[in-house]
Amino acid sequence: MKTVIRLDQLKGIEMRSNMRILVVAVLLVSGMATLAQWRGGWSRVTRESARTAREIPQHGMETPRWTNAPGFERDVFAFTRVRYGRGGRDGRWHVDLPDAELNLSWRLQQITAMKVDPDGRIVNLTDPDLADYPFLYIVEPGWLWLSDAEILALRKHLLNGGFLMLDDFWGEREWRNCEEVMRQVLPEWSFVELPLDHPLYSCLFRITSKGQVPNVDMGIKSQWTGITWEREDAKVVHHRAIFDDRGRMLVIAFHNTDNGDGWEWDGSDNYYFRNFSEKIAYPLAINTLFYVMTH
Repeated sequence: MKTVIRLDQLKGIEMRSNMRILVVAVLLVSGMATLAQWRGGWSRVTRESARTAREIPQHGMETPRWTNAPGFERDVFAFTRVRYGRGGRDGRWHVDLPDAELNLSWRLQQITAMKVDPDGRIVNLTDPDLADYPFLYIVEPGWLWLSDAEILALRKHLLNGGFLMLDDFWGEREWRNCEEVMRQVLPEWSFVELPLDHPLYSCLFRITSKGQVPNVDMGIKSQWTGITWEREDAKVVHHRAIFDDRGRMLVIAFHNTDNGDGWEWDGSDNYYFRNFSEKIAYPLAINTLFYVMTH
């Protein structure tokens, strides 16, 4: 049955409606805050405070969870991302977080004999437990800046057996910045271009070229444009490494390519997965990890 509203009732209805609008607005804001809290796992964890990648909600398909043998949870490979830039507040350290490392960790657990930490790690270079994580990953080192304390901590880590992977930076300006920072960390050695006959390219998968992984949008479009580089001075992919006097690889830098996007977006588009994730990003990462763990 319809309700008939008389004209003399409109003023009261308008006042009540305004109150309802105010109440709804308050509830909406409260609900949005609750949703944000729920997406973060009912916690106040942020990228700047998180200790694991798993604490950050994934934006793609959530990777499976798995467990390792009781008592050996720490005796596994842990993908460890470095938080840089004044406490992580203004750096680009979090690009591709958390999908990149969680997807790569799952692939390692799935297709290799490696036992892998299912959550990944996020560290500051000055953390007291840094030595517990021999593999370090820095994304977008073209914008890298380290304090004196961080430079000393990274140097000590690498000289004591640690390893650093640098990824996703483009063009000569970004290369110069990366090279300069690493010169501060390891002034006695320089980057050298890794030849394709180096054992890293054949220790598991046979890699015969230095393929370029574009960001996912450009990669999908590349099936029509043929363009995979982000700028004109970034067409040629470089794999450069720093070795100590004994020939141990301390650092590898993947320049003019974005392996992190290859891991991050491996389920977003079939063309991108087949041509960039499956053919380039995953084999290169897996070979790199196997090489440094056995040398």
